[in-house]
Amino acid sequence: MNSVADIWDNILLQLKQDLSETTIATWFDELEAVDIRGNTFYLHCPNDFKKGYIESLFLKNIKAALRDIFSMDFEVSILDDPSFSEFKGPADKKKEDRFTSEEFTFETFVVGPSNKLAYAASMAVAEHPAQNYNPLLIYGDSGLGKTHLLNSIANVIRRDDSHSKIVYIKGDDFINEFIELVRAGRGSEFRAKYRNADLLLVDDVQFVAGKEQVQNEFFHTFNTLYESGRQIVLTSDRPPSEMTLLDDRLRTRFEWGLLVDVAPPVFETRVAIVKNKAAILGMNLPDKVAFTIAEKATANVRQLEGIVNKLLAYKDLLGDETNEDTVSRAIQDILKRSSEYIPTPEAILEYISKYYGVEESLIRGQQRVRDAVQARQIAMYLIRSMTNISVVDIGKVFDNRDHSTVLYSIQRVEDKMKRDPAYAEKIKEIKTNISSKR
Repeated sequence: MNSVADIWDNILLQLKQDLSETTIATWFDELEAVDIRGNTFYLHCPNDFKKGYIESLFLKNIKAALRDIFSMDFEVSILDDPSFSEFKGPADKKKEDRFTSEEFTFETFVVGPSNKLAYAASMAVAEHPAQNYNPLLIYGDSGLGKTHLLNSIANVIRRDDSHSKIVYIKGDDFINEFIELVRAGRGSEFRAKYRNADLLLVDDVQFVAGKEQVQNEFFHTFNTLYESGRQIVLTSDRPPSEMTLLDDRLRTRFEWGLLVDVAPPVFETRVAIVKNKAAILGMNLPDKVAFTIAEKATANVRQLEGIVNKLLAYKDLLGDETNEDTVSRAIQDILKRSSEYIPTPEAILEYISKYYGVEESLIRGQQRVRDAVQARQIAMYLIRSMTNISVVDIGKVFDNRDHSTVLYSIQRVEDKMKRDPAYAEKIKEIKTNISSKR
């Protein structure tokens, strides 16, 4: 056996001889092997109720399984969250608190009709965490200030309590971290990190939808934090009701607290954003210039700030004055770049690899493993539908496959989308998530 996780897997196989599948699934799902020290086998259970139940009824079964495996007697210790933290030793606060940006604060957030409620709710959460709006879920399109508000909340809470454990993660990074640590037999480390947080901030939480194991992990993490009175703040590109692949258990929990949306800013707010960004960069923009930018760039805050950054670059790097010509060039450049986003095949393959938990090399290759075949066909379909690449060139991406193979894979996906509405929704959601990562 290579690790303590392997030993635990063997124990579970032994337990199945005496206990029903239902019993094991109900009581052992949150139990994770931690270590063997001396003649003691350590487990971690974040659920105190299940921990007590296992200790009273099933500890003897675990000890018997260990005796069968090692031909010697072992003690079994089940650690709760505080004990597990002590067992690991002092945490590296800098590693746990990954949310360190001080650039975005409530003071630099420009408030307007389209984001006023989200701003007020974020302020309330920052000043009184876990008292009123828990969870707080802020949704809206990319570039409208959701991440700015997450930063602002974190900065206020850190200011008020320097010892507060703040954990920030993007939805897709949560998935990757979960997969990597569980595969390495370090699932307890993953759970302790998130379930011991005083403030959990998850950006783009929509990415967890459709991944059964990840959703189950997030469900238990959510419950642990919520029940212990700790604050959860989430952002997404849509409300939970529109996350078609989201587990119903999570959907209802996301809706427990307060849902607030952020919409594209109105003209007056856009002007204020432009002037605010220019002031931060040390630029004094005439009203006429600010009005021109606000009239042309209407989609999101990121566009507006990008244009101001471009003007500063023209001035500092090229010596160009801020005039009608440079403003026009900056606007055209930013708007063209924003409207013509096309993901690369590599970006699509990277996302599909993470989504299905299949190595990218397997998706590109010839292996007929079921999960790899499904992921490969969907990747081919998405590259064809989301890019301008020919089927011949798509074949080159996938280990120089013949173009007829590519066409067959694309047809398989299209046919299944017509027959299966749920599958069609999944493909649509994958497309949306890839596009949102630009």
